[in-house]
Amino acid sequence: MSNGGLTVMSVNDLVKRFAEISMAQAEALEWDEIGEFNRLYTQLDRVGREIQRRGSEDRTKLKGLYLHPSPQVRLNAAKSTLAIAPQEAREVLESICASRRLPQSLDAGMTLSNLDSGIFKPT
Repeated sequence: MSNGGLTVMSVNDLVKRFAEISMAQAEALEWDEIGEFNRLYTQLDRVGREIQRRGSEDRTKLKGLYLHPSPQVRLNAAKSTLAIAPQEAREVLESICASRRLPQSLDAGMTLSNLDSGIFKPT
């Protein structure tokens, strides 16, 4: 979907699309389809940027994905909301890390490590 198509979508539809792409990423990871994961990452980035462009109120809607059954969806939602909900997002990342469910637990752990060291600064 082009960025132009994203600009006309409601925030609820964008959040739904964010979750769908995240679930597809999880499947790509499960089957070791790195090329597909990377393609999906680009799509997720576009959706995330559109939500971010709309402001904090709309971005807050991603917090609704913190309880999603898919760890990939929770991971992506937490990483995307660190700037606006740092403590809540951190708790989600810590929970994913503690789950030891690979590969999301490793990603969550690296994100926390990079946050703590100052390498990663959420925007």
